[in-house]
Amino acid sequence: MKAKYQQIADELRFKIVNGDYPQGAVIPPEMKLQEMYQVSRHTIRQAIALLANEGYLRKEKGSGTYVDQPAVPNTGARRKTIGVITTYLSDYIFPSIIRGIEAVLRDNNYSLLLASTSNDPEQERKCLESMRSQGVDGLIVEPTKSNLYNPNLSYYLQFKEAGIPVVMLNAGYETLDLPVIRLDDVRAGFLATDYLLKQGHQELALITKMDDIQGKLRMKGFIEAHETAGLSFDSSNIYTYTTESKTEVIQTASVQLLTTSVTGVVCYNDEVANLLVQILSDKKAIPQELAVIGQDDSYLSTAGEIPLTTVSHPKEQMGRAAAEWMLKAIETNEQPADIIYEPKVIPRTSA
Repeated sequence: MKAKYQQIADELRFKIVNGDYPQGAVIPPEMKLQEMYQVSRHTIRQAIALLANEGYLRKEKGSGTYVDQPAVPNTGARRKTIGVITTYLSDYIFPSIIRGIEAVLRDNNYSLLLASTSNDPEQERKCLESMRSQGVDGLIVEPTKSNLYNPNLSYYLQFKEAGIPVVMLNAGYETLDLPVIRLDDVRAGFLATDYLLKQGHQELALITKMDDIQGKLRMKGFIEAHETAGLSFDSSNIYTYTTESKTEVIQTASVQLLTTSVTGVVCYNDEVANLLVQILSDKKAIPQELAVIGQDDSYLSTAGEIPLTTVSHPKEQMGRAAAEWMLKAIETNEQPADIIYEPKVIPRTSA
């Protein structure tokens, strides 16, 4: 959830863009805004500072705070703004991705407008509406629940029809023909599984996410690795979860893995692998009795007592590439090609 000052900034920005506060007008004084939003002066000043940094407001000492941005977006007088929508902002691999995007945009005098969906389609809809109302010049989006039907597909077509470039990050919607910058997730699943099979593990389990398409593709890699090795797998050793059921499914898998002959587990990501190791490490010797491999080479892969063997993810590099893709699309009025990254296994202690 956004901080309160960001929520207030969003509302004030919306009023500026829609002409409620026209260019040259004085916005209500800080004390009045405090009363309107029931927050501290510090929170109001943070919101104003954010909008001033974006060019929407200017403060004049002893006079007040003025609207410094025309109500009509996309004029040549302002810095171009790139909207970035991810499922999360401060968790897992996302800060690194955003850092890469921000570095390129800053170096090229572009503004960055961030939003997150918490992997919730309703929040995604609100983010897309907000981006349109604020007149972004391009949109970088990590799709929400990309393996399920998405009710917001028409919003993406509206951006496309308006000539606003959109690029998808980490995954795409199969029903939309939009460019994508992502990891080869089938290959990532294959490499993780193949690594354990080549270590002599004959019976593997898979814990994967099924409301995001990355989970389905990593499962495909898991299956392909068994097929390549001429081995079968037990479907009862495949555990699938959604955004909402993650904790429950991991707990169930942890209990069942204690009584099976599984000796290796391929996990959807490092978060799942880390949780699994935490739960099982005092019940099974890792990796002697149970090898565990994650995905994404996140900070979690080295945060626990048992460092995780994992599969690479070019987080900051991907963020930079997404920003560079967007700048090229805007400045040349052409659509650059998709970018697909090749993963590799990073061996550590857990496998």
